[in-house]
Amino acid sequence: MQFNTIRIEEGIKLHKINTKKFKTNLLAIYLTTKLDRTNITKNALILSILKRGTNTLKTQEAINIKLEELYGAEFNCGIDKLGNDSIFKFYIESLNDNFTYKKENVLRESVNTLFEIIFNPLIENDRFNEEYFNSEKENLRQIIRARKDNKGLYAYTRCIEEMYKEEPYGLYTYGYEEDLDKITNEDLYKTYLENLKNCKIDIFVSGEFSETSKIDQIVIDNIKKRELNPRKVEDLYITNEIKKSSEEKVVKEKMDVSQGKLVIGLDIIDANREEKPIASVYNAILGGGANSKLFQNVREKASLAYSAGSLYIKNKNNIIIRSGIESANYDKAIQIIKQQIEDMKNGKFTQDDISNAKQLIIASFKSMQDEQDSAISYYFGKEMEQENMDITTYIKQIDNVTKEQIIQIANKITINTIYFLSK
Repeated sequence: MQFNTIRIEEGIKLHKINTKKFKTNLLAIYLTTKLDRTNITKNALILSILKRGTNTLKTQEAINIKLEELYGAEFNCGIDKLGNDSIFKFYIESLNDNFTYKKENVLRESVNTLFEIIFNPLIENDRFNEEYFNSEKENLRQIIRARKDNKGLYAYTRCIEEMYKEEPYGLYTYGYEEDLDKITNEDLYKTYLENLKNCKIDIFVSGEFSETSKIDQIVIDNIKKRELNPRKVEDLYITNEIKKSSEEKVVKEKMDVSQGKLVIGLDIIDANREEKPIASVYNAILGGGANSKLFQNVREKASLAYSAGSLYIKNKNNIIIRSGIESANYDKAIQIIKQQIEDMKNGKFTQDDISNAKQLIIASFKSMQDEQDSAISYYFGKEMEQENMDITTYIKQIDNVTKEQIIQIANKITINTIYFLSK
């Protein structure tokens, strides 16, 4: 696997992952903008409208027919948060030109189609198609209202909201119904145009492509065609967030749930960028799998939880513990979880715990090289962190983590918020 990056224009980069492992090419385009309450609902609505049709492919049916013509290419898109940024993600996966029946240039057509969907939406009278605007507005309303249907995910997002009150990262990815009602079609289209002027654009291509495929020129031609310059791109890179100690908060919420949802947000105080691989190993020991301290002590030994684990959010220097418990077991579960955190500070974990944690992380990173979308996500993260580190180098950093380093990280861990959703 070979990876290299080309700066095409101000705020626009092409990243190429050249590999012979796959019979497909995966093209991904990321648009990065600032995360704020003003635009988060608009951004989710824009994404929904873009996939409905373009000025040349006016309906979803027309888009699907085009994809079928490209040997059954697959299109997908989504929106996410990364640090304090909002990320539009667009993907198209298609058959590599080497495997097509008549050696058609499917890569070129795939690039053209993805650019068409993102940068040439169906516009009428300086606004989005009215039917698409109205229908997607109602669809988004249902998505926002359905947030409570997945109780585990709801509890997780509520804990994040409580941890990051009045901060961009605390915003719900799909926005808010009260903001949705205020959005007009004209205003939404203006926001879309502003996003194009100010967003960071990262274009990824993964697959086998030679000089004859001319992928660089295909991308450059599309950029020129879409008139994406001149642009005023903000500084959207992710910096290491330094956490300070805060008073522990407890938030309890009632809802009709079959089991309680306990989410505990931890801060890693004063952690620097170089400590992130150490924090990854710490998290894996604490709650990263079936061998972790949380799984073994909360679920297996005490039989208090249906599930127990933790997630490391490295760009925010947070670890989030999640567990499903009976409401009556709340106090006991909190006690055992806090004991695991304390045991980590006192070095009460074995070399086997460290080895198992490292194997878990390394296996997941090695698998990235067998999954085109995972490799693209990894390199996009490194682009946003302004780090030039391939997967093999990161694996070596994980492998070199020592017990002493893990204990040092453990002693930087504090509880920010305990959130409990119950009947």
